[in-house]
Amino acid sequence: MSTSRETPRVGELRPSQILTTFGIGSIVDLPHLSVMVMGLEDWPSTDYQEINEERLLASVRDAMGSQVMSLRSPPVVPDTDRSNPFEQQSIVGVPVAPFPRWMVCPRCRRLAPLASNQFILKTDPFRPDRTRYVHENCRVPGRLPTVIPARFITACKNGHLDDFPWVDFVHRGPTRCSYKLQLLEMGPSGEAADIYVRCETCEISRPMSDAFRLQTNDLPQCRGRRPHLRDFDERGCQDENQQPIQVRAMLQGASNSWFPLILSALSVPESADLLKQLVIDHWSDLYDIESEGEIAKLRRRNLLREFIEYSEAELWAAIQDKRDEDQAEESEGAEEEVRDLKTPEWNVFTDPANAQRTKDFRLREVNPPNRYSKYFERIVLAERLREVRSLIGFTRIESPGDYENPADFPEEQRMAISRAKAKWIPSNEIRGEGIFFQFNEDEVLNWTDRVSALNEQFLAAHIDWRNARGLPGPHEEFYPQIRFVLLHSFAHALIRQLSLECGYTAASLRERIYSRNPGSSKPEMAGVLIYTAAPDSEGTLGGLVSLGEPAVMERHLNQALDSMRLCSSDPLCAEHQAGKEGTSLHGASCHACLFAPETSCERGNKYLDRSVLMETVDVAGLAFFDLSDSDDGGHHDPTLGEEPISEETEPEGEFIDFFDLLTTNVEEPTARVKLSKDLAKALRLSSPVAEFRFLAANDEPPKKNAVVIVKHDAMAHGNENVKLACGKLLWQRQVDVASGEASVLVTIRAKGTPVKFKLSAAEWEEFRPLAVLNQ
Repeated sequence: MSTSRETPRVGELRPSQILTTFGIGSIVDLPHLSVMVMGLEDWPSTDYQEINEERLLASVRDAMGSQVMSLRSPPVVPDTDRSNPFEQQSIVGVPVAPFPRWMVCPRCRRLAPLASNQFILKTDPFRPDRTRYVHENCRVPGRLPTVIPARFITACKNGHLDDFPWVDFVHRGPTRCSYKLQLLEMGPSGEAADIYVRCETCEISRPMSDAFRLQTNDLPQCRGRRPHLRDFDERGCQDENQQPIQVRAMLQGASNSWFPLILSALSVPESADLLKQLVIDHWSDLYDIESEGEIAKLRRRNLLREFIEYSEAELWAAIQDKRDEDQAEESEGAEEEVRDLKTPEWNVFTDPANAQRTKDFRLREVNPPNRYSKYFERIVLAERLREVRSLIGFTRIESPGDYENPADFPEEQRMAISRAKAKWIPSNEIRGEGIFFQFNEDEVLNWTDRVSALNEQFLAAHIDWRNARGLPGPHEEFYPQIRFVLLHSFAHALIRQLSLECGYTAASLRERIYSRNPGSSKPEMAGVLIYTAAPDSEGTLGGLVSLGEPAVMERHLNQALDSMRLCSSDPLCAEHQAGKEGTSLHGASCHACLFAPETSCERGNKYLDRSVLMETVDVAGLAFFDLSDSDDGGHHDPTLGEEPISEETEPEGEFIDFFDLLTTNVEEPTARVKLSKDLAKALRLSSPVAEFRFLAANDEPPKKNAVVIVKHDAMAHGNENVKLACGKLLWQRQVDVASGEASVLVTIRAKGTPVKFKLSAAEWEEFRPLAVLNQ
């Protein structure tokens, strides 16, 4: 595995993938094989780099035990020519073993395990990507066919994985049959219902769809197999009630077959003293120094280049101070402190003027945009960041996204990455940049008081979600509160917007949410860090930080929040409520508006609702941001006037009062209509009197966002029926799931709660607003 070569070979992974996508216990698909990454006992004891991050190491020790001594990178291949496949460098990597162990011949459809010796391994030292198993005794003539892995496996929620019980499944229980199995595909769809396993000996068969019918599932109890450790769990496999667990069938490439449990920390300075901070950053290289004389020896070997500006005496004194501080911290309450990785980061981000500048950490505070000054306490540009991540285990079926801290995941469901207690943990470090937003705490508190009903709704959905999955309680302790919904939704909206211009895809941007309610001994937190990072030693190139300047950031905040008003899946998206339709943990959000890639989100797209950011077509009164009376930040809508309305502006000439349109038929093609001052101000018209073009039945319908006057008997403004409305015209086509009938939801938006009404498809074709604003 290499971090710098331009032409990767088949089977190579990036260092970050060893933790996030293809870590220990996961299945990796190679050209002709399916393999599993093995546990730490099989990893090489050389070709790694030790990673320094004291805060993260302390948190890992808290989760894994005090025997953990270090954080290490995955094996790294030296940057040399590997044209000779027999060189030692060419075989450096992470160990794997074939899994699943049952294979299928694509010609004769023979299904058998590798232990049956029906399949022979063929290797090519010059082309390792051609390594494969072949069916040597295939009854279909021709070249020896390359067999493929059987794509069905079994797993349990405790993290165990096993081959599918093919023999017992097709025979519907234990059997003495001298079986010969085939895996037959009876249709082109590839669905489980079209796939049959057949025993040629006793001529019985069974569809694979039976394995996924939980009501009639007769799969065996879990054996506690841990193929990545080459053993069976000595504890067996039982649920929280000490009852045996039945395995579940799943496809080999199922997304819930492997979830990593990763602890991560930003390398933030812990001291304003530069020497003290350098000692902390390089403690793994200094902890075993016993005297000042050893420092001189190491310097002669050029091993302490970072401390070249300090004498041996100064460095030795700093090492002794560090040891004294570590001993003093071994007291009551220290365990809770090491688990809290975000509070030290919050303290540094909220006081950037006093933050120590290091080679891996550099902050610069900028003013929030004028339009958003009351919502943000400060915006901080992180010009350099370093993040270290460690893999402490993994799980299957149940996602760790239900927990704020992966270390809180139930230990009995956290699968080990080694047979014995691990003495080191696979980790990786990435460097990059980011933008930190500190929300105004007073504004957040005022908002949380105002949306207490929404908080109760999310809490009820949270409890239902955990009960449905049998997660341990008390559930209220794991509820992140409504301020987390606000911060999380804001982060996703901004990630989607910034990815359009910063040069990184949405999957390359990550969020780090700092959320804590008042009432505890620790400081309340309300902040979001949007950052990106790369494994390269120099990090990224500043494309994200450049968007944090006030003028540029104002434009992006405007666009990010404005896009939250309307979703292409509205009104279905806007009408969705947490816990109301199944056991969902999100409100008005979907893949079209607010969901982010798995690599970007801390909580698996849960606790999201765009109605907490801006008013939607279905909900008003919950939005944190109220931008209706502020400057539009440079946005220009061609349908609106150039100058805002003045309170002293008096209408001149002839005009029709807006509400007179209820009883007056306008004969002329155009007429001046007097609106209320509030309505004209909301539409940003230069005067309450504006010229409108009145439409006939054969006129072209106006475009979306055109300012129109609509006269219709079916309109509703909240719970109130209205017959006349003025505002921007929006509409959304929809189909009723039960009846299949098509309809159109029409929305007239000006300020506050929009006016809405529904038309059938035929009525929509005939519909014309009463008038449209002349541009």
